[in-house]
Formats: sequence, structure tokens, C-alpha cells
Amino acid sequence: MDQYSVQPRVKPLAEKKTSGRSRLASIFLDWDLYLLALPGIVYFLIFKYLPMWGILISFQEYSPFLGFWKSHWIGFKMFQDLFAYDHFWELMRNTVLISFYQLVFFFPVPIIIALMLHEVSRPFFTRLVQTIIYLPHFISWVVIASITFVMLSGNGVVNHVIEAAGGKSINFLSAPEMFRTLIVSQDIWKEAGWGTIIYLAALAGVDPQLYEAAVMDGANRWRQMWHITLPTIRSTIIILFLLRLGHILDVGFEQIFLMMNSLVRGVGDVFETFVYQKGLVEGQLSFSTAVGLFKSVISLIVVAIANWLVKKAGEEGIY
Repeated sequence: MDQYSVQPRVKPLAEKKTSGRSRLASIFLDWDLYLLALPGIVYFLIFKYLPMWGILISFQEYSPFLGFWKSHWIGFKMFQDLFAYDHFWELMRNTVLISFYQLVFFFPVPIIIALMLHEVSRPFFTRLVQTIIYLPHFISWVVIASITFVMLSGNGVVNHVIEAAGGKSINFLSAPEMFRTLIVSQDIWKEAGWGTIIYLAALAGVDPQLYEAAVMDGANRWRQMWHITLPTIRSTIIILFLLRLGHILDVGFEQIFLMMNSLVRGVGDVFETFVYQKGLVEGQLSFSTAVGLFKSVISLIVVAIANWLVKKAGEEGIY
């Protein structure tokens, strides 16, 4: 056999025994990495996994005075009451429509902004724009709701401008047909800039030689973006889309609660505000927990189906 040929490496018996030891040794070897991950692990254990036991009260006539173990078990009665609720389909319609509008109008905006910033050749201008569009993320919904009231109320700035121009004031905050548009617009203004971070990080990994080769082949900027940039971040877009589907029935309690009033309740009342009303205001803890469990099950089914379709299409899913 040639002296330069590669011989298969056979592990000695002692080395095989060493590799078969428990993973405890590898944990001690990389203790610093596990120490960095420890806060995140503890967070998920305390705030995500331990509270899962609380879903059992959705099958009980739970009473805080009797406690978890002594409360009467009633099976699926709370779910039957939920489906028989007079406004159940109204809640479902409002929640799904707002979530759908967020997917259609809000989800693409961070992608578009990231692509635009990626095309800018001046780093100073890029950093300046990033700083400006990131800032609204750190503003609380209370402040944003206050700004909205100042701008769009009956005596707000916008109506003063309309009246000064000879027009008639518009009741933005009390018009049911404008409520969902207002909610989605607030989402875009507040979170679109922050959502570009992941996409910009993905775009930073694009090999510049690909663009150089495309230029040599005569591709303009649009073709470079279509054939190089977008395929590079396609997997990131798909994963974030799947993760967003996991919150298909979560549209943001604080924002909806602050912007809703009696005139728009018919189009603005969603499951989250319904849970607040039934659980915290009326004290129906078992019923509100059943609503939360229902939302989680629906979201899980939607994510599982979407992930299956994505993998059937040849893309990588989230699991």
C-alpha cells in the first residue's frame, strides 16, 4: 500500500471506554459555557415549565381557599362553556383578523428595511438610521397610547390640521373600521426597526465574492438582491415566520387594552382581553385558564402543520 494513503483510525479499547462515560465529564470540561447558559435555563424552568402544572385548574372548579389538590374536578366543562359562549366566534374572528393583518403587513416590513439598509454603502448613515428606528422599541405601550391619543383624538393634532385645511374632523379612535389599521400601524412603528436586527445579522454573512461574480456576469442590483441576498436569508425568514405562527392567537394584551373603548369593543375584544376580564376582574380562574390552554393548543397545531408543509417543500423547519 502507498505510504501516503490514509489509514482508518481505530480507537483503542481504553479510548472507547473513556468516550462511553457519562456526559458529566463533558459538562465539567465546558463548565464555563454551561455557566453562561445557566440563567437562561433557570428562566425557562421557572417561568415556562413549572407554570405548566397550572393548566390542570382548567379541568377543575378551582377555589383558592380549597387549593390545588382539594378543588373539585369537572373535566372539560370549562371548555364546553367557552365554545358555548355567546361571543366566542366574535373573539376568534377579532383575534385571527388582527393576527393575520400583522402577518401580512407587519412581518415583511423588517425584511424590506434590512434589505434597504444592506444596500447602503455609507456605514455612518446605516448606523444612524438603525439607531433611529430601534428607539421606538424601548418606548412602553402606555407612552405610545398617550401619543396616539394626543395625535388622533377628536381634539388632537391631526384633526386640528384637517379642520384648518377646511376638512371635517375624523373620529379615528372611536371608528370600528379604523381600529385594526391603527393597531397594525402602531406595531409597525414600534417594532419594525427592532425586527431588522436578525435579518441584518443574516445579511452580514453573505459572501462578498458572490456579488463580485454577479457583477462580472452583468447582474444589476435588483438581480443581485433576488438571486443572492434573498436566498441567503430565506431560511431565517421561514424560521421567524414559523415562530410567529406560534403566536397566532397572541396579538398583544397591553396594546389592545390601552387602545380599546366601548365603541370599538366589537372589533377589538380579543382572547387576551377576555382572559383579563374573566380571570382577574371576575375571578373565574379555571375558565380563563381554559381559554389560555385553548389558545396554546391551536397555536401548536398551526405551527406543526406549517412546519410539516415547510419541510415538504424542501426547507428546514424549526424541528
